[in-house]
Amino acid sequence: MTTSTNPMIAHYAERLREHGPGAKAVHWADKDSQFARFRVLCGIDDDLGHVLDVGCGLGALWDHLEDRGGYSAYTGVDIVPEFLDHLRARAAGATQVRVMRSDLPNALPGPVDYALASGIFNNAMDDNWGFLTSSLRAMWDASEKGIAFNAMTRFVDFHDPELWYVDPAEVLSFCKTELGGHPVLRHDYLTRPGAFPFEFAVYVYRTPRVG
Repeated sequence: MTTSTNPMIAHYAERLREHGPGAKAVHWADKDSQFARFRVLCGIDDDLGHVLDVGCGLGALWDHLEDRGGYSAYTGVDIVPEFLDHLRARAAGATQVRVMRSDLPNALPGPVDYALASGIFNNAMDDNWGFLTSSLRAMWDASEKGIAFNAMTRFVDFHDPELWYVDPAEVLSFCKTELGGHPVLRHDYLTRPGAFPFEFAVYVYRTPRVG
C-alpha cells in the first residue's frame, strides 16, 4: 500500500485496489474506449520506433502496441508505484520494455522516437495550463520525431467540475509557436459508436509530413 502524501498518487492507488488492474483503475470507462484512444494516438506514424508512454498507468498502451506492431521499444513512466510494480511484473523478460518512475513536468527519459500521452491532462488541478505546457515541453525534449497526446475539448454541452476542458485552437497555437513543431489536430474521432466527440488529439512532428 502506498504511503505517499501526494493526493493524485493516493487516488490512483485506491482506484487500483478498488477496481483491479484494468481500464477503470486509470479512470477509463472500459478497455474498448481506452484502446480507441490508443489507436488515434498511434496514428501519428506507421513505424513508431521507440515509444515513450507518459503516464503509462498499468501499461495498456504496451498491450496495444504488441497487437498493432510497428514499434521497436517501449518505455513507460508514471508516478504511481503500484502501477509501475504491476507493469514491471508483467513485462519481466521483455527486453524491449523499460519501466521507470518520472514526475512531470520534470525531464523525461530519452531520446525516443515518439512520446505519447493519453488522459494525463484530464483531471482538474490548480494550474492545468501550466501542467500541460510544461509536460509537452518535456515530451518534446525527449522525442526525436514527435509527440501525440489527447485532452478534453471545451466544445461540449456539459462540464464535469472534476475534469479540465481546453480550447483545441489554443493548444495547437502553443505547439506551433512554443514547441516549434508541425502540429496536426484531430477533433473528428469517437471513442465509441454513437458517442459525442468530447475530446481531441494532437500530433506534433519535428519535420513536415509529406503526402
